[in-house]
Amino acid sequence: MKNAVMMQYFEWYLPSGVLWKKMRDEAGNLADLGINALWIPPAYKGLAGAEDVGYAVYDLYDLGEFDQKGSVPTKYGTKEELLEAVRAAHAHGIAVYADIVLDHKMGADGTEVVKAEEYNPANRLEKETGPEKIEAATLFAFPARHGKYSDFTWHWYHFTGIDRDESSKDEGIFKFVGKYWEKQVDKENGNYDYLMGASLDLNNKEVCDELKRWGIWFVETTGVDGFRLDAVKHMKFTFHSEWLHAIRSHFHKEFFTVGEYWSKYVSALRNFTATTNDALSLFDVPLHFRFYWASLGGGVFDLRTIFDDTLTAADPVKSVTFVDNHDSQPGQSLESWVRDWFKPHAYALILLREQGYPCIFYGDFYGIDHDGIAPKSPVLIPMLEARRRYAIGKQTDYFDDPNIVGWTREGDDGNEGSGLAVLLSNGRAGSKRMNVGSRHGGKVFIDVTRASSGQVVIDKDGFGLFRVVGASVSIWVREDAAERDLPREMLTANPVTFPRALPEDDIREICRAMKDAHLTGDTENEKLLLRLAGLRAEEVMPAQSRAALLVTIGEQVLENGLAEQALPYLDQARGLLLPQADQNGALLARIASHLERIRGNKDDAS
Repeated sequence: MKNAVMMQYFEWYLPSGVLWKKMRDEAGNLADLGINALWIPPAYKGLAGAEDVGYAVYDLYDLGEFDQKGSVPTKYGTKEELLEAVRAAHAHGIAVYADIVLDHKMGADGTEVVKAEEYNPANRLEKETGPEKIEAATLFAFPARHGKYSDFTWHWYHFTGIDRDESSKDEGIFKFVGKYWEKQVDKENGNYDYLMGASLDLNNKEVCDELKRWGIWFVETTGVDGFRLDAVKHMKFTFHSEWLHAIRSHFHKEFFTVGEYWSKYVSALRNFTATTNDALSLFDVPLHFRFYWASLGGGVFDLRTIFDDTLTAADPVKSVTFVDNHDSQPGQSLESWVRDWFKPHAYALILLREQGYPCIFYGDFYGIDHDGIAPKSPVLIPMLEARRRYAIGKQTDYFDDPNIVGWTREGDDGNEGSGLAVLLSNGRAGSKRMNVGSRHGGKVFIDVTRASSGQVVIDKDGFGLFRVVGASVSIWVREDAAERDLPREMLTANPVTFPRALPEDDIREICRAMKDAHLTGDTENEKLLLRLAGLRAEEVMPAQSRAALLVTIGEQVLENGLAEQALPYLDQARGLLLPQADQNGALLARIASHLERIRGNKDDAS
């Protein structure tokens, strides 16, 4: 489908029992906006029953039909409500992609005694104890289902390991004797096969056969059109291509599929797509992190580099682009929430360009009540309209300035009035001469975001001088097309703006991200973040406030074990504080202590 848009139709903190009904009722409105696919959450019963988001999988065959884990419905509703929601989406031409979680199971019906070896969580190749008997929660019999749909009973030998000994209550990573960690997984922590719960053994034929049977049953039951595969970096890579082949060959249908491989490294994503023979697309997680860092970096982030080292740049056909999701939203373990002020920039970069298959997030479109996050629909709806109607034809990039970048789409003859020009600024206001194609010669363009007032008249060669206000986005389209296609209230409403966070808040967040990068061995991005933190500190006045932030940066760098890199920040802070030493004694003493330790370590080393 031309200019397709996927929507992730959930966020982490939704109230129970409403989503399937909302999806049914909203399908028509979403279709009108150009949404052609909905990624729905895991639709089966989880460990916490009606309160489980779906990733703590208990029974794949319980779609809200059986009284298990304290409820009949899942968090999102009953089985019949799910089927009604899918039918409503289909009635409006919207495909449904189901979230598939096949890495692990949780909430066992019983325990089994099994020999296991404990491994170091930070290095899964390092054994910490020899074989010992543990009591493992690995018996899944689903007594309330009484064998309906499947009589498969799961035992310890269907799993490779678990994270708890139920007899001693000890927690750790226990691999069962006779099993091995899969080699076709991500290399983080030495080997990232184990994630959580009872980890499925994807080299066990009984397991693979049962998962294929379930996949066929699930599609026959629900009528879904594709899949989002969870945690693919933790599972045997070729299992995914084999599982998809079984489904696709059974139904003689493509079933669009995207995998979640959470890694900042595009090389890891490309290794996965190569190993699976391009059987599925992947979310462009590296691009998400570029957006996150750009939002923290403010005007010091170089927008020309926004697509560097991303899947969208390396393999746009296999890239599903996104800004945020349920894992990156506030409060989650992978929190890396793109700041509000940069959300319009990020969405323009995924919605209005030709590369990648964009996915917008429920929490951005509708807001997140749990955290008081307002809906971004006033920004997203004009962009969706612009994508559907105008983001067509040849694309020309103008990524020639660190703070102001842009691109144009020339449109085509089959879509009257199509074509647009986009400008993004993360700092100053400015303008850029860009070409939208000679077909638009003499036409007038306006900014549908309303951020930039006035008009741009295109010359006979297709050039116009397009403008953008500081730290903003402008989307210029033909005035005659906008007046024909768009509601008047959209063209006359006040522009939507989001305030930036204080530099102090951004720097603290950068330090947190820098720590995460250090802990995962991501030295290249650790350096990038350190540079951003230092440049943002230069924006802070007065000198005492800047010094305090420089100390924060220096201390984080010290914590990361990089004493030499910490010295310039601590020395600069000391220089700022010395003119008023009598008022800054405590902070100067703190700096002196750090400097003494650093220089003492250097003397010891020599």
